[in-house]
Amino acid sequence: MSISTLRKLYKRDLNKLKSEVLAYTYEKNLWTTTDGISNCGGNLCLHLIGNLNAFIGAELGNSGYVRQRELEFSQKDVPKTTLISQIESTMLMVDNTLEKLSEEDLSNEYPIVVFKEPMTTGYFLMHLATHLTYHLGQVNYHRRLLDR
Repeated sequence: MSISTLRKLYKRDLNKLKSEVLAYTYEKNLWTTTDGISNCGGNLCLHLIGNLNAFIGAELGNSGYVRQRELEFSQKDVPKTTLISQIESTMLMVDNTLEKLSEEDLSNEYPIVVFKEPMTTGYFLMHLATHLTYHLGQVNYHRRLLDR
């Protein structure tokens, strides 16, 4: 794994998240839930933005970002244009932060313990990339299922 590879993966998947949000035909459907689907596309998008800004921006980039995780799932009816702007800002933050890391930094211990035991920065950045992809798939499925 390399910084270059991570930068490409995050850019690819954040661009795909942007495309998914833009693909909703009806903006209100970003916020639609139904039986068995408790997380709508809009809240999953906010969650991904908060997650990356907290764990990459604040911890690795010293951005000063303060996460409000509960709002990621409770806030509703954020305009599509605002979500797109936040995705674009997150994409820029991720790329700028990763660009400043060295390959050696990937082997260093991540600054905080997240999963009850220390891990390398490289491991956690890969985890965050797969977390992004996991929820990206949920947004895609949500849109195709409920945006009618």
